[in-house]
Amino acid sequence: MTEAPFPLEPTAADAQAAIAEEFGFFSDWAERYQYLIDLGRKLPPFPEAWKTEANRLHGCQSLVWIVAEGDAHRLDFHAISDSSIVSGLIYLVLRVYSGRSAHEILATQPEFISAIGLAKHLSPTRSNGLAALLAFIRERAQTALQQA
Repeated sequence: MTEAPFPLEPTAADAQAAIAEEFGFFSDWAERYQYLIDLGRKLPPFPEAWKTEANRLHGCQSLVWIVAEGDAHRLDFHAISDSSIVSGLIYLVLRVYSGRSAHEILATQPEFISAIGLAKHLSPTRSNGLAALLAFIRERAQTALQQA
């Protein structure tokens, strides 16, 4: 288990609002992509031992590994990618969902994606990967509730 840096904000809604505000400072997508890359560099170290096929997220063109820990009261997600932009996307998703209860995860739609214009600026393969990441998190939250 590694130290979980998330959540940064008290609620998922607050995290989404903060993300929208931060991306609002940038005037063009070149700056926003650079910010995404910078965010990806802030992800905590991901243990090499976790980079297994069992922890690999399928549906992404890039290599992505994700590990979930916790229960219905609090789920922590740890993830990393071999792509710097995808790592930035992971950072945003973990900022919204990691460290939250299963109920809050399932009740939170990823509105930050459209709020910052991300949906229009991602390639189809990155959009598919982002959808796979969000589906994994929702699935883990659903499983945690069933086990509670």
